[in-house]
Amino acid sequence: MPSIHPRIVEALYSEALVLADVLRERFERLRNDASATEDELLRVQFSCEALRTTTRVMHCLAWLLNHRAYFAGELSELQLRRHGRLIANYPASDPAALDMLPADARLLVHESERLYERITRLERAWRSEDGRNGGGQNVSVIDRLRERLDERFAGTAG
Repeated sequence: MPSIHPRIVEALYSEALVLADVLRERFERLRNDASATEDELLRVQFSCEALRTTTRVMHCLAWLLNHRAYFAGELSELQLRRHGRLIANYPASDPAALDMLPADARLLVHESERLYERITRLERAWRSEDGRNGGGQNVSVIDRLRERLDERFAGTAG
């Protein structure tokens, strides 16, 4: 998995953590402000957008955590490829609901969408590079097994 550098993963992870914390705080204030209003539809729309946006960021964090675990040696490449997929085509925010949000909250929603798009591009590039290498994860696993066998036999040959 040479196409994604650990520094990129770490930088995105830090960015996603900060964004998740800011989102939680902002939507908490928004929920408290909305509870003072009588408009039930507005409260439901705020709640739905808060859930959609924070879930989007949590999916990004999960993807990044899986890659951090891989770089730390806690996951094999096969495990990462099998279980470390980003959910494809996560639903975008509803434009009508976004229009009802305050400008700063809309900006945060857009930041979460940009983060998701960046990680989606990394995911696609990583997986498409795998396909160009002639067979993907099976080749990688076989190559690693061959390397290990060569190392073992090289140590006993002398």
